[in-house]
Amino acid sequence: MQIQDRVKVNQIAEAIAASQQYLLSIQNPAGYWWAELESNVTITAETVLLHKIWGTDKTRPLHKVEAYLRQEQRQHGGWELYYGDGGELSTSVEAYMALRLLGVPASDPAMIRAKAFILQRGGISKTRIFTKLHLALIGCYNWRGIPSLPPWIMLLPKAFPVNIYEMSSWARSSTVPLLIVCDRKPVFITDPTINLDELYAEGVDQVRWELPQSGDWTDLFLTLDQGFKWAESLNLVPFREEGIKAAEKWILERQEATGDWGGIIPAMLNSMLALRCLDYDRSDPIVERGLQAIDNFAIETENSYRVQPCISPVWDTAWAMRALVESGFAPDHPAVVKAGEWLLQKQILDYGDWAVKNRQGKPGAWAFEFDNRFYPDVDDSAVVVMALHLAKLPNEKIKQAAIARALNWIASMQCKPGGWAAFDLDNDQDWLNSIPYGDLKAMIDPNTADVTARVVEMLGACDLSIDSDNLERSLTYLLREQETEGCWFGRWGVNYIYGTSGVLSALALINPQRHKVSIERGAAWLVGCQNPDGGWGETCRTYNDPSLKGKGNSTASQTAWALIGLLAAGEATGNLALEAIEQGISYLMATQQPDGTWFEANFTGTGFPCHFYLKYHLYQQYFPLIALGRYQAAMGSTNLSLY
Repeated sequence: MQIQDRVKVNQIAEAIAASQQYLLSIQNPAGYWWAELESNVTITAETVLLHKIWGTDKTRPLHKVEAYLRQEQRQHGGWELYYGDGGELSTSVEAYMALRLLGVPASDPAMIRAKAFILQRGGISKTRIFTKLHLALIGCYNWRGIPSLPPWIMLLPKAFPVNIYEMSSWARSSTVPLLIVCDRKPVFITDPTINLDELYAEGVDQVRWELPQSGDWTDLFLTLDQGFKWAESLNLVPFREEGIKAAEKWILERQEATGDWGGIIPAMLNSMLALRCLDYDRSDPIVERGLQAIDNFAIETENSYRVQPCISPVWDTAWAMRALVESGFAPDHPAVVKAGEWLLQKQILDYGDWAVKNRQGKPGAWAFEFDNRFYPDVDDSAVVVMALHLAKLPNEKIKQAAIARALNWIASMQCKPGGWAAFDLDNDQDWLNSIPYGDLKAMIDPNTADVTARVVEMLGACDLSIDSDNLERSLTYLLREQETEGCWFGRWGVNYIYGTSGVLSALALINPQRHKVSIERGAAWLVGCQNPDGGWGETCRTYNDPSLKGKGNSTASQTAWALIGLLAAGEATGNLALEAIEQGISYLMATQQPDGTWFEANFTGTGFPCHFYLKYHLYQQYFPLIALGRYQAAMGSTNLSLY
């Protein structure tokens, strides 16, 4: 090895050590890792609204929300769905609403700029259904323009083609409480009382309180909605009170001891709204727990207060463990052991909503959050299994038993097309995305390439097995999902770089020679979209415009994903994209900060494609460390020569 090569080896070792030290420095004494999960400002705005409705705003530091919202307003006057998107209408209306509720007058310069931005984009009448619903709660929109949700939906049997369990877990946990809210149609008096008449582009007197037409077969749902509203007006809604009672019971049964519902703020806020509509007392223990759970999602600084949409300690911990071990930590390093034992404690041994459609599976999965008994998910479970597999724990028998239980649960969650979804089995009735209420197009949870790839990677990485026919179905599904350009769609990360990295990592471990052509096509696509600076990046806009696949400013996390995919492809085929990999590693080295961290402003996580995006604050830390660790291992491999 030449002197120049030795210098580079030393530089990589130093970069890895600095990154490892940073991760160690932020590990919680209990063993887990947990960093902020950032979204757009609507989550915080809706939390302000909830506290105003409950009258609990004076007991929270909501005055700091004003500073946060002002900080997040962009020069054009609006607020963003994701970093650099140019501003988004519904997000901006909700931010404006929250500022008004916090006492900021419409004459404030920031509000004047926001008003101009909102009116230019059509005003309140062009916002999403959920924005209008929140405005209707305080009389700033008319309930006539909100879709009806008949409470008797709760009474439809599980075997019926339409029932609440055909909705995705997140839609279900958010919608059941709204059955109560939309039935009661409350208008709460807040302090201060506001109206937002100035945000109707057509003038508030000209507003048509109706649902937008599509001009196709889905307008049938508008006719049904009119029928539901007619029945409501005449008090002819069948089984109305029975449905309300069933919804109330469902909500109470699914509250965690910590107060959470579904592990996500929308379900928590909506459940609290439902309890308010049912006249629960503010001092009721259920209400107190619910409010405390929402507080636990908040981040308060000296001058700011914001609320996360969800929290990700299990996910962050499993990935941090993998990053440390794959970059050189011993499997029995104390930090790895402590994290592994913490993860074992978080395995969910209760039956959840998944068991409604999955009659065969037995509990044994992991969820995303600290506590979420009803909604474990396949993706988290697969990553946890891979993390535990790398660790050497004091009681290996307990670890192996936990892995076996998780494997059996995951195997039982395989969907009919051959892939895996996140939370449910065969949750794929796409027509539900066409109902007026479902304008976020997130009503279902079908199998996806990225989650399926994670399961297949788990099988290969951990030397685990499932029924051979089912494995074959999953591989066939992945090959079928490959795009014409060679890439794969990323449902839970942005976007084709994420999906392609995941599938390459999977196919590289299961009979790679058989999949050599598909692997090489995926690797070639990654090489083809590398940026001139050596990194990779992809905008969230690819979900709206697939012609932008693989295009965007370079980020640490997306560069790491590309490198992980290319290294896996090279290991599998022997055809290493050496130059592209070297340039990518150089980008990570050049952008690492003195404390061993990386920074990126971009959102690289996906909640709902086209509608809701996330920035995981640890993505920019553990994924680059994994990439550097795998590169270092490849340099020392007898199978691959990088020189």
